[in-house]
Amino acid sequence: MEIELTEKTVREIYEGYLDSEENGVVAYGGRLNVRPAFQREFVYRDKQRDAVIETIQKDFPLNVMYWAENPDGNYELLDGQQRTISICQYVSGDFSINHRAFGNLTTAEKEQILNYKLMIYICRGNDREKLDWFKIINIAGEKLTNQELRNAVYTGAWLSNAKAYFSKNSCPAYQIASKYMRGTPIRQDYLETVLKWISEREGIEIEDYMSQYQNKTNASELWIYFQNVMAWVQTVFPKYRKEMQGLEWGILYNRYGNSSFDPAELEKRISELMQDDDITKRSGIYEYLLSGEEKHLNIRAFTDVMKRKVYETQKGICPHCKAERREKSHWELEEMEADHITPWCEGGRTEVSNCQLLCREHNRRKSNK
Repeated sequence: MEIELTEKTVREIYEGYLDSEENGVVAYGGRLNVRPAFQREFVYRDKQRDAVIETIQKDFPLNVMYWAENPDGNYELLDGQQRTISICQYVSGDFSINHRAFGNLTTAEKEQILNYKLMIYICRGNDREKLDWFKIINIAGEKLTNQELRNAVYTGAWLSNAKAYFSKNSCPAYQIASKYMRGTPIRQDYLETVLKWISEREGIEIEDYMSQYQNKTNASELWIYFQNVMAWVQTVFPKYRKEMQGLEWGILYNRYGNSSFDPAELEKRISELMQDDDITKRSGIYEYLLSGEEKHLNIRAFTDVMKRKVYETQKGICPHCKAERREKSHWELEEMEADHITPWCEGGRTEVSNCQLLCREHNRRKSNK
């Protein structure tokens, strides 16, 4: 990575500034891509935005910015998007500070801002070097998400198309699946989630998938996959409940999408399980019904008070050790573990009458059956 420190005035950077929904944000005579595909939307709050301008007005130094130089001599902004857009928006008259817009300033005040010098590192290197450098300079400030960092490397038409589906406010993915997803599209949460799902299906990492598709012209495969996942979820579990939000639906689709389920029977079981006080993780009901594994439910454990009552009743004797006539059958309380006499799946409840204390060996042996 080759890095060169230079200075650019606000006047130079503002020249050719254009912010459009279709073409993104450019500046510096059209040579600086202020919002490349890997950059987030503008997220500064008014207080942060105003602080940038006040810093310039006082001639205090702003933090160094980072540009990546492309082979064609143009630039992409690696770090400093929020500051750059704040400056350009103010000079454009998009907002005012202390009731004074840029147009209300005196000529001297305008010139002071336009002649203000910004310190900029120009970086030249390959994509991997840019990403490594980007991670380092992103330690402070408005921290980027892992997916925003990935987007820094795998730019192109495919990523732009994928972001149109998953990374805009009110994007198609949000419209059809917001109640099933966590996070926000604008911070790349939706895109990262669906990439994790489809990468798991392929048995690869997200970076590998993005690398394979980087030079494709569109992300139609990713979008079709996502629609298939959501259609499957809504078919198998037609009644929506809030516990469904944020589940790894794509991972479940990859594993059980080709299996046959009766939605009516599943709904009956869901209703029953939602009312079961022994289940402490109700969001796990869905994966439990698909996989049959109780671990997803976090079945309520016996309390210490329950354990003490049973221990006193058993007088510290493990019934299995006693039945096998072992030399040692008496154990201290901390050496024993609570067990459901009748398993939960067979209707056993988490209550004293259904509790027995076993030595660790016998409890493990029973659990592994």
